Amino acid sequence: QVQLVESGGGLVQPGGSLRLSCTASGSIFRLNAMGWYRQAPGKERELVATIASGNSINSTSDSVKGRFTISRDNAKNTVYLQMNSLKPEDTAVYYCNANIRPRYYLGDRNYWGKGTLVTVSS
Repeated sequence: QVQLVESGGGLVQPGGSLRLSCTASGSIFRLNAMGWYRQAPGKERELVATIASGNSINSTSDSVKGRFTISRDNAKNTVYLQMNSLKPEDTAVYYCNANIRPRYYLGDRNYWGKGTLVTVSS
């Protein structure tokens, strides 16, 4: 099966930085677009940023523009989210998403990681 595993979450003070990583593994035929979403307490899941396989950034939330940067390393099947100037309102569970053509399925599917918690607090 295909798996997405996030890492890098934790506690950070306002104004601090974190870098999240998400690595895809398993029966992957082709790894397409990847992205980050987040869900704050009591709120719906929202898009943070997405990036295509060719490294063009598809979208970025207005709330994180200028502070967060998405990137990927295709050789490692990994997408990153560099988070700078963190604010308390950035507190959320951050989920990795990837559109993948698996080896066992004739079509593309979206996969989700289990999420990693980012808490911004003094």
